Amino acid sequence: QVQLVESGGGLVQPGGSLRLSCAASGINFRLYSVGWYRQAPGKQRELVARIGGDSTNYAESVKGRFTISRDNTRKTMDLQMNSLEPEDTAVYYCSLANLYWGQGTQVAVSS
Repeated sequence: QVQLVESGGGLVQPGGSLRLSCAASGINFRLYSVGWYRQAPGKQRELVARIGGDSTNYAESVKGRFTISRDNTRKTMDLQMNSLEPEDTAVYYCSLANLYWGQGTQVAVSS
């Protein structure tokens, strides 16, 4: 059974940083693209960052502030988020190739 377990969300002040982690099990992790998505209240889920093959892509709104990484040995993917803004407030989800999804972790940016 495939499981993706996220951790690292929370409340942070504007300008602060958070690191999200996602641990996978029950799957050959290295074979899949990995991505982080987010969904804010009343909005559609959107791509934040993705690693597929040799390419890494970011939403325009997070470029230069967020960094996605993966560790195929540990079967984990991380999202380092710096210079957080209130607009980054959302539930963040990790995904493998848009086939498997984590349960979501809440990120709230507020003073």
